[in-house]
Amino acid sequence: MRTQFGEIAARLSERQPETEFERGVRTFSVLIMKVIVFLVGFVLMASLLRRRDPLEALLFSVALAVGLTPEFLPMVTTIALAHGAMRMASHHVIVKHLPAIQNLGSIDVLCSDKTGTLTTGEMRLVEHLDALGSPSDRVLELALLNSYYSAGADNPLDAAILAHVKAPAPSYIKVGELPFDFDRRRLSVMLGGSEGYLLVTKGAPESVLPICSSYEAGGEVLPLDEAARERCLQAPERLGALGHRVLAVAYKLVDQPSQLAESKLVLAGFLAFLDPPLDDAGSSIAALAADGVKVKILTGDSELVARHVCASVGVDASRVVLGAQVDALDDAGLGRLAEDVQVFARVSPAQKSRIILALRGRGHVVGYLGDGINDAPALRNADVGISAAKGAEVAKDAADVVLSERSLRVLHEGIVHGRRAFGNVMKYILMGTSSNFGNVISMAAAAVLLPFLPLLPTQVLLNNFLYDLAQVSIPTDNVDPTFVRKPRRWDLGLVREFMLVMGPVSSGFDLLTFAVLLKLFHSSESMFHTGWFVESLATQTLVVLVIRTFGNPLASRPSKPLAATVASVVLLGMALPYSPLAGKLGFVPLPAGYLLILACLVAAYLVVTELVKRWLYSRHLGRPRDSSLQGQPDREG
Repeated sequence: MRTQFGEIAARLSERQPETEFERGVRTFSVLIMKVIVFLVGFVLMASLLRRRDPLEALLFSVALAVGLTPEFLPMVTTIALAHGAMRMASHHVIVKHLPAIQNLGSIDVLCSDKTGTLTTGEMRLVEHLDALGSPSDRVLELALLNSYYSAGADNPLDAAILAHVKAPAPSYIKVGELPFDFDRRRLSVMLGGSEGYLLVTKGAPESVLPICSSYEAGGEVLPLDEAARERCLQAPERLGALGHRVLAVAYKLVDQPSQLAESKLVLAGFLAFLDPPLDDAGSSIAALAADGVKVKILTGDSELVARHVCASVGVDASRVVLGAQVDALDDAGLGRLAEDVQVFARVSPAQKSRIILALRGRGHVVGYLGDGINDAPALRNADVGISAAKGAEVAKDAADVVLSERSLRVLHEGIVHGRRAFGNVMKYILMGTSSNFGNVISMAAAAVLLPFLPLLPTQVLLNNFLYDLAQVSIPTDNVDPTFVRKPRRWDLGLVREFMLVMGPVSSGFDLLTFAVLLKLFHSSESMFHTGWFVESLATQTLVVLVIRTFGNPLASRPSKPLAATVASVVLLGMALPYSPLAGKLGFVPLPAGYLLILACLVAAYLVVTELVKRWLYSRHLGRPRDSSLQGQPDREG
């Protein structure tokens, strides 16, 4: 456990930080519990004060608690997320955990490595130069020895060297190795041959030059003083400014294999690799930015390489922060810095993880795209860990989402699908909380004003069941393009206001229904139960056609399954009083005059709800940037 691998394993065994989805579910659950305890307690006390049968009052209160609880939320959420997962799979995005879909739709910051995201990830060796920048085959021969005999995970740089040389296997015996790590940023192998022992080192120029005491140029070995060191740095700086990734190669001859020390080496020269930007990287980053996701690049490459590649694809590289600067900051300072800077260079895996946690601490929902073993802690600490199918197994295991095609374009499509799925979940939550809250207010008022219960407990549960049944098809519904244009998070303020505003609006029409039943029709207890059951079911079921869209519900069509289930439930509720089950359910036939008034009440309720809805949406979700799209359904959604 004292090794780097053991440290990674220990971090992966720790509890994962609470994600945006988990935090939203928890706060929503607390809100619903508070409302249930208060309202149900009030109704129970009111019923007992009216000297009603205690058992009947208790059953009625329990039925209200069930009615207020969005008990179909787990089913609707699962269906919506599973529906989104299947669509995402068809776009090369594999979701391992369903809640990750909502988290994916909520991210406003995407942290990613440069290689394979902005670039093709296919390294090609393009230049091999001596210490002063002249072409050299000697440096290529030494690099081949280092790459051929080094152990460990496959390395694209080694693969590029081996593919470029295409020479027969060297005739050396490997006697030792100092493997690569993110502190030294270099790798050394000790080889035994006919002329003694040869130590060959390859790594980042700024890591190799400090351990060199001489350099090789024009076939000569010369002392590496400060002036010579400045001249030797010119070649890697020139290559880095062109976007090339540069490695330095050094060597020394020793007498004994035990002299495996990285000191007093001869700088042989430099290798330049080209990893060209992806054709669609710039357009994908622009599309993500347009949809509210800021891309931040966390790379182990040099500042010059990062600046060149990022600038070529439209990432702001005017300021690049190095790993050493990250270590000098505390978490609060790093969080403030990370919000303003888009490019971090020469950062280690531990520093990447710190940057992600710092951004989360500032209230951002962060996704991390990585596929290496050392990326595992960062993948786990992000709200959404994203890996590629060709990544390391431990990275895929730590990730929540796996891309079968590593591309920002594919990831952008996954984010949009995540927002669509979350949009449909929010429709059910807004519908359920506001409608159920309105019903409970109406029942509380009726429990105080009426000499009998406004509905029988079985009727309350039946009403709630039929209403929820109509909402099961919400996951198939179309989603407004205006909704998927920016990250969407759990907005408990919107849920609370919908409940506190829409609920009383619904209750107001319930009270009008009470007046119609009692004053115009002088209803008996059974007729009152029947009349209010039909009105309550019709209003709270049909209102989904209004609440489901930002704009005009006549312009935004619901999905066919949703329209069919809503219509079926309303028709079923209207037919129950005339069915053979009416007597068992406590219903009686309703007069035609009441049905005509009911149709007018429902129409007026939908109009009022539309006006209130637009006011609430404009306050909380903002006005769409393109009003011409408002209310037009997303055909893919």
